[in-house]
Amino acid sequence: MPRYALKIEYDGQPYCGWQRQIDLPTVQGAIEVALAKLEPRDHNIAAAGRTDTGVHALGQVAHCDMDKTWDPFRLSEALNFHLKPAPVAIVACALVDDDWHARFSATERQYLFRLVSRRAPLVLEAGKVWQVSQKLDLGAMQAGAQRLLGRHDFTSFRSTICQAKSPVKTLDALDIECVTRPDGAPEFRFHVRARSFLHNQVRSFVGTLERVGAGAWTPQDVSTALEARDRAACGPVCAPHGLYLAGVGYSDDPFA
Repeated sequence: MPRYALKIEYDGQPYCGWQRQIDLPTVQGAIEVALAKLEPRDHNIAAAGRTDTGVHALGQVAHCDMDKTWDPFRLSEALNFHLKPAPVAIVACALVDDDWHARFSATERQYLFRLVSRRAPLVLEAGKVWQVSQKLDLGAMQAGAQRLLGRHDFTSFRSTICQAKSPVKTLDALDIECVTRPDGAPEFRFHVRARSFLHNQVRSFVGTLERVGAGAWTPQDVSTALEARDRAACGPVCAPHGLYLAGVGYSDDPFA
């Protein structure tokens, strides 16, 4: 059975996360229904990572096994036709080796989190960014982010229902930039990169660093929370709708 890698973009608002669930709308479920329109049978696709309810993707990667050989472009076009009007799109498709795996072949995951500081309600981007009303100090948040880089026990920044075998992970990058939006409001963009992540780890980082930016915490408090290895020491977990799975890295990029 030929195997295909799929690069996927989606709006997470209508879905109860990536992973297929009985009687609930999910991104995986939507794609598998579209695949069944092309080859009528049960399909079970595998993804590089599972996103939660309300989380979006710019570059999720999954793979599927087909009965017949498809031209990758034709396969992506056919899937996009059957996915309409769902807010899910196959932006790239590639034929890969039988042993290539969207999850286990990945060498890194990249996330983007968008945070807007504005008092007026967001109308056009509601559900696409996290909004706070208070002003935020970029330098303080950047200083706090530096405390999280490297290999650590991230127990304080993982969900209590996280299924990872170990809380020890290596955080390769947590860069924060500020851009001025057309409305004049600052938008803080958190670019986070690691080989793998714990459940709610990125949202825990951003929620904690927002407290630093607001002046309620100091950068040293981030180190204190990290060293506590206690979920109760973490700052608040922020809303999911500002989070995007931005990309997945592979030693041999199938979409290159």
